[in-house]
Amino acid sequence: MRGNGDTPAKARPSLTEGPIAKTLILFSLPILLGNVLQTLNGSINAVWIGKYLGEGGLAATSNANIIMFFLISSIFGFAMAAVILIGQNLGAKKTHEAKKVVGTSTVFFFILSILVAAFGLLFSSTILTWMNTPPDVKDLAVVYTRILFAGVPFMFGFNLIMAILRGSGDAKTPFYFLLLSAILDVILNPLLIDGIGPFPKMGIAGSAVATFIAQLISFVLLIVYLYRKKYFLRITKEDLPLLRINWTIIRTLIQKGVPMGLNMVVVSISNLLLVHLVNSYGSESTAAFGVAMQISSYVQMPAMAIGGAVTSMAAQNIGAGLWGRVNRITWTGVAVNILMTGLIVVVLTLFNREVVSLFLPPEGSAIALGVHINNLTLWSFIIFGVFNVVAGVVRSAGSVVFPLVVAFIALLLVRIPLATVLSHKYGFDVIWWSFPVSFTVAMTLNVIYYQLGKWRQARMIPAKA
Repeated sequence: MRGNGDTPAKARPSLTEGPIAKTLILFSLPILLGNVLQTLNGSINAVWIGKYLGEGGLAATSNANIIMFFLISSIFGFAMAAVILIGQNLGAKKTHEAKKVVGTSTVFFFILSILVAAFGLLFSSTILTWMNTPPDVKDLAVVYTRILFAGVPFMFGFNLIMAILRGSGDAKTPFYFLLLSAILDVILNPLLIDGIGPFPKMGIAGSAVATFIAQLISFVLLIVYLYRKKYFLRITKEDLPLLRINWTIIRTLIQKGVPMGLNMVVVSISNLLLVHLVNSYGSESTAAFGVAMQISSYVQMPAMAIGGAVTSMAAQNIGAGLWGRVNRITWTGVAVNILMTGLIVVVLTLFNREVVSLFLPPEGSAIALGVHINNLTLWSFIIFGVFNVVAGVVRSAGSVVFPLVVAFIALLLVRIPLATVLSHKYGFDVIWWSFPVSFTVAMTLNVIYYQLGKWRQARMIPAKA
């Protein structure tokens, strides 16, 4: 172990020992709460914007938020590759190799964030034109988007640090600073939009500036906290030579990260095509589907959190060569997902109409349709969780292409043709049955590959980095 100011080994979070179920739940809960927090943060800010700026403000921010979602998706794969690399090295007790990943990833993310921020600041107007942003909100959207792009270095930096911490087994610290960022964002939004008290009245720019300030403060304080606590993967003076481009690590981040990022792109394309199809059935169908998907986004959160947790846990155990424990992590993750997601599905099914009624006006048939969609689709997210957990373990070994191929087959070659072609022949309900059918295909293929495939022979990086 290197003597460069590291904390004692026993003080470091380890996912290679202890009871699996307890570790998995305690590790996934902060990730789950962080996901819920970010969703609520966006919803509350939308309320402030709607209250002070009306429909025009909401339309402007919705266009900008689509761009931000794409940016987050684009770095998701790189961040997950860093999580797995760090986890495997720490599991193998190669702390210095893990620090190499931290150093190279820091330089890589910094350069990438500066390029993205500069591109966005220069071409925000052009991007929004390509998106067919309504002319009456175009100017508002440009102002809002440019400020968000200016904050990209802090957003990318925060995502990298979260990846490093989760790869080392710490999911709590990122949550605390996500909470701080969300609280600051929610408080500052109305103050800067409407100029309450000593704050200037900035309109829609105030909402973007609030997000910028919240991200900046949270990011800086997180770095200060980690250095005060002498976090063992921090870059010290002795480690400054590690802040360089290690091309082996860069190639790994790209080769393994791009397929994981494309996985989110496949999901987004599938959802967009589904929305396009539902739109053809009229506005009430669109409204009901929109509400059902908003509800399902919360139902998916336990599966996403557990999937992230098993990826980090499995990566460390693969690095340590504990394959028996990796197998137990997989099926424990599946069981925990079934219990957590299943509980949410039962509660939502029992109070289906009441929940849907929170989003839709009492008149019209949209509520009944929304309830019907939930009855047909909600339970299928238990299946979604199973394939998400299994895919997370497979990725943690470095096998990232097969889960992408499965997502492509299930969501674009099964779900969309099924919904598009058969719905016109057999009725509207086929669209909703495409959810359990496509998820079952994905689960089956992933489980077969997990049992019979060669994913255990995959490698994240060559032996010499």
